[in-house]
Amino acid sequence: MRKSSREMNSDWALEIMRKAPYITVSFTRADGMAYGVPLSLASVNESTWYFHCAPEGEKLDAIAAHPEVCLSAVTKCTPTVGPKDGSFTLQYRSAIAFGKAELVTDADEKILALRAISERFLPKHMDAFDDAINRSLHRTAVVRITLTSPPTGKRKQYDKNGEEMKYGRMI
Repeated sequence: MRKSSREMNSDWALEIMRKAPYITVSFTRADGMAYGVPLSLASVNESTWYFHCAPEGEKLDAIAAHPEVCLSAVTKCTPTVGPKDGSFTLQYRSAIAFGKAELVTDADEKILALRAISERFLPKHMDAFDDAINRSLHRTAVVRITLTSPPTGKRKQYDKNGEEMKYGRMI
């Protein structure tokens, strides 16, 4: 990381990943081309993340060829004018993680993953979850991403006095 004063610890980075409305997952296609797509992921612990998709397509083809992926999340992204120097800049909170993606084949794990995704994004509609599983589990693919190292975080944020909040200043 070029500006280590903006680096945040892995617990902070995990919280950013859990709060981000989506996480961009970058794959490497079989032909070597990069393929990144924003997805709605949910975690069941610090190192296991899930997303769902169609049972065929570019994501699954890329995973079959190169299971290594990169996850990138951003929250509180706000264009701003630097309070001290008038520069055009961006306040943000971000996290990045690397992992290995695998297609989930066990039905119980698929349901666990889909429940985690549904509880994260549609918690008020969990009464319809079992019916949805009965209708569509057979035509839904689930991918597990296991992080291979803790995520890293980075932020640029100003306090009310216009001072950039360097590492250690959590307010």
